[in-house]
Amino acid sequence: MIRLSVDAGVAEVVLDAPEKLNALTLAGLEELETAYADAETAGVRALVLRGEGRGFCAGRDIAGVDAATDDVPGYLGAVERVMRRMAAFPAPTFAAVHGACLGVGLGLAIATDVVYVAENAKVGSPFAGLGALLDSGGHALLFERLGAHRALDLIYTGDLLSGAEAVAAGLFSRALPGDEVVAFTRERAQRAASGPTQAFLASKRLIGRLAGERLWEVIADETRGQAALQATADYREGFAAFQQKRRPEFRGA
Repeated sequence: MIRLSVDAGVAEVVLDAPEKLNALTLAGLEELETAYADAETAGVRALVLRGEGRGFCAGRDIAGVDAATDDVPGYLGAVERVMRRMAAFPAPTFAAVHGACLGVGLGLAIATDVVYVAENAKVGSPFAGLGALLDSGGHALLFERLGAHRALDLIYTGDLLSGAEAVAAGLFSRALPGDEVVAFTRERAQRAASGPTQAFLASKRLIGRLAGERLWEVIADETRGQAALQATADYREGFAAFQQKRRPEFRGA
């Protein structure tokens, strides 16, 4: 599910479930957290995160999840732990995003220092079709970069941004042709690893202070909101429709 390799001081963490567009189970999140811990122990000077196959990460793997008994706080608590470890990683981190970058996948990008995206990547939240709440810090990212109106437009419609649109809106660092994004990201990570990484980490800490605790406060609120929505009929209908590959019939209850 998660692969880690280290070469010339650069760690590469790969989400490796291409048949599911790298959607993450709870076990997958735990593997991801372990990979970052192992990379830290190895003392790497930069890290690259990418996805195998046609997409970066399509979010949570909800195949077989019972919406009525699902441990929502447990899963989203694990997401927050992983994101905090990623954000605090003691070296510059880079993500190469292509294809789907949705839900939890968007959270992984949020927790990475520098994100390069394929021009035709699909970024955002499809939760309008699930009866669920955008999570993993998505509210903070969309509001801070796009403003209230555009953020709610995307949330209400479930429309996705292309990678090029996401970069133009200020969500991420740079958009590239899809067949170039991984090589470009690796080159930038290697350049950072060869640079004054202690100075880079000082800047990383300063940027973290400027960002403050707002992201983590929003993630905690998202978790509470998602747990409350679990009791609604629309939430259960959204999950059932997704699993049965049909259009949901929401009733506002």
